[in-house]
Amino acid sequence: MTVEKRDRLLSLRKKIADSPRFNRVIEGLFARYVSFAYRTSRWQRSGCDDMDAAVASGEPVIFVLWHQRLIMAPFLFDTSLGRICALTSAARAGRLAGQILVRLGFETIPMSSHKRHVALSREVLRRTKEGCSIGIAADGPRGPARVCSGVPVTWARMTGCRVFTVAFAERRVLKMPTWDKQMLPLPFSRGVLICQEWTDPVPKKPSEDETEILRLSLQASLDEITDRADLAVGRAAEPR
Repeated sequence: MTVEKRDRLLSLRKKIADSPRFNRVIEGLFARYVSFAYRTSRWQRSGCDDMDAAVASGEPVIFVLWHQRLIMAPFLFDTSLGRICALTSAARAGRLAGQILVRLGFETIPMSSHKRHVALSREVLRRTKEGCSIGIAADGPRGPARVCSGVPVTWARMTGCRVFTVAFAERRVLKMPTWDKQMLPLPFSRGVLICQEWTDPVPKKPSEDETEILRLSLQASLDEITDRADLAVGRAAEPR
């Protein structure tokens, strides 16, 4: 293949990938597939009562999970009880994931390398004051996988919202070739949707050491609930 022909093919692929019509088709297919996989499998949802009660009363929460388990977030958070905004990457894959979540009932806040952290934090604070919960993948959008960033802790301090860690696991899943081995549920299987509140008190002005201790505590809580979900469906815990 000549260089010129290869460049034309790359240009065509980019045009297709950037096409709004193409992306809407892909978003719709993924959203319908995830809904189909959910409806055709047997699921047990547990530990969500406290989060559901808070959201139903108008109290926003911070909803945290590992990026690998993001695809089932709309079935972990009951959007019939209240609003939730998920943070999504402004990159192409992040936009696609965000629009799939939108089709399944979420709102989104796109992150951008051009948007300062202060501006993003102000947006999060504004949304929570409106009663909207915030969803975030603790290791997103680029990893490393299962290493918690300090962002959820910062937002817990800033907003005063309660923090809930969540996870899903299914007996049969397809692991995507992504940095986090994103899990895609398969139909006609058995799965669990698990939630647990992270109850460590977050001071208004924590020291750097206190912030790091809290970050590690949240990371351990996410690992624990994710491993528990895997074991509940007979899967070995993910290696770290």
